[in-house]
Amino acid sequence: MDATLKRITLVTETFAPEINGVANTLGHLVRGMLARGIEVQIIRPRQHRQDDNRIQGQLHTVTLPGLPIPGYNQLKFGLPLQGRIAKALQQFDPQAVYIATEGPMGWAAARAAGKQQRGIISGFHTNFHQYIEHYRLGALEKPTYRYLRYFHNLTAGTLVPTRNQRDQLERHGFNNVRVLARGVDSDLFSPQKRSAELRRQWGVRDDDLVLLYVGRIAGEKNMALALATYRQLQQADERVRLVLVGDGPELENIRQQQPEIICCGMQRGEQLAQHYASGDVFLFPSKTDTFGNVVTEAMASGLAVVSFDYAAAHEHISSGDNGLLAPYGDDQAYIQHAETLLDSPNLLKRLRQQARQTARTIAWDSIVEEFISRLSSAQTEVSRHGKRKTNARKSSATV
Repeated sequence: MDATLKRITLVTETFAPEINGVANTLGHLVRGMLARGIEVQIIRPRQHRQDDNRIQGQLHTVTLPGLPIPGYNQLKFGLPLQGRIAKALQQFDPQAVYIATEGPMGWAAARAAGKQQRGIISGFHTNFHQYIEHYRLGALEKPTYRYLRYFHNLTAGTLVPTRNQRDQLERHGFNNVRVLARGVDSDLFSPQKRSAELRRQWGVRDDDLVLLYVGRIAGEKNMALALATYRQLQQADERVRLVLVGDGPELENIRQQQPEIICCGMQRGEQLAQHYASGDVFLFPSKTDTFGNVVTEAMASGLAVVSFDYAAAHEHISSGDNGLLAPYGDDQAYIQHAETLLDSPNLLKRLRQQARQTARTIAWDSIVEEFISRLSSAQTEVSRHGKRKTNARKSSATV
């Protein structure tokens, strides 16, 4: 790590306590940087009326106005307040800036940081083009890609979670795309968190097979396939139960139409770890995630994962060894893979054990080091091609 890299700014439109893959990833990166003595400034939309600028040790938070994201009312997109972002950067004087989201706030941050000649790295955390396809807005795909390419090419490089994502963006003209893997906390997520009491609360027996889904309960997550898989397996064996952990626009309809499905709502921390470990098979039916942190969390919890062969599953699962992978988009193959676990207890046991062993090798520590190294490289590149403006650093809480 470059010893001179002492201050980093992170610009994002979602952060803890919001629950999603982006916020989860950024939380790990921020904690890793703070543990290494790096001061971190976070610029993000205000999450609620009392959410204000603050300094907590080495963590400086700047909150700016935002508006609800349609369909995700609990999340905000930031406004393009370039002047206020520029002022925040001048006061904190970071040596590098990481822009995690491509909305108006991210664009304004890229412009402001660029004018101040700061090293900038961006992250590609959301498959916008696949969301567009899901909602049948195909006419927007090309202009969306044009904007994303323009945005990311304003920065020194773009970090993506998988090799497939890197290859795809390079084919669309994105420059300097690099893979930054994702880790998993194998101490928090562990088979040891399995709870007989929680299973009793669910109303399942010891020998019931619990299919678990964790994530947003929404159409773009392909919930229809999760439900179809459950119905087909339940018809073959009444011991099959489905547990949903999360919230979203389809949750109420599922509760009304299929009251036998166990809906647990949003869970965090130890409670989430218990919910994972108390399942048996993890269903990841999504075809739109860039990675899917829930896959590695399920593996760390000792679950047999059934997924399409892409994103996190493609990176970390060898089908038949530590999970089961269906060809991307082949719904029938997906359901058939899940069905094999009904009559193959030895396979189920082996997949669960091997999933845990794989997850133990996916640590956040080395990923944080690589992240810092990427930011350091961006700073070095700017220093080589132009002297960065220096400013007297003041408290970022005054912005």
